[in-house]
Amino acid sequence: MSPPPLPSRASSSDGFLSAMNMWARGVVATATSSAPTSEPTTDYQQEGAGYVQEMEIINLGEADGLAPVDWAGVVEQLDAGSAPAPEGTNSRTTWLSTVNEDGSPHVTAVGALWLDGTFWFQTGTRTRKGRNVTRDPRCSIAVSIRDADVVIEGDAARVTEPGTVARVAKAWADSGWPAEPDESGSGITAPFNAPSQGPPPWNVYRIEPRSATVVLATEPGGLTRFRF
Repeated sequence: MSPPPLPSRASSSDGFLSAMNMWARGVVATATSSAPTSEPTTDYQQEGAGYVQEMEIINLGEADGLAPVDWAGVVEQLDAGSAPAPEGTNSRTTWLSTVNEDGSPHVTAVGALWLDGTFWFQTGTRTRKGRNVTRDPRCSIAVSIRDADVVIEGDAARVTEPGTVARVAKAWADSGWPAEPDESGSGITAPFNAPSQGPPPWNVYRIEPRSATVVLATEPGGLTRFRF
């Protein structure tokens, strides 16, 4: 059965989040082949969802005899807030890459939030990353979790729907940063933020993922790209 298409950016954010949850949360994998292959297709089905959504899996470690990485396991660690080293002062740093006007990359550390199967970030309108994603939404987020490194590529979509902004602000507040919606409801504010973000209110962005690449850092190892 073919998966339903993701809603467009013009669609409601609730529809997008529902669709994203179909592949990202509580999934059960059923591989079409047990042998490693460079371009197998694996079906992922959310329990109770009533349909199967396909995901292309490219095993980049096949030449070294490595099995594909289990994406469901990666999502579980991201959901749990897994860090590469709990005692590390920089555990769970997320790196956002955007495209400068001249085509060169701009990479900066951000306090990205993993929620509803994707990453969210916030920034001021006048920041470089804010200007970059307004002109060209292509971007990536890189993060280390326990025993693995993860890079998710996609498009940054600004979110202004008040209910969604409020829910994301609460998730940030629950994680320790006291964010809340601004008076308009379309942005967020807080008592403090990184100085580079500029003055409040700050815009909220959701990464609409196209692919993810995962590298396992422990034995037996693994290197896999997932295309959604």
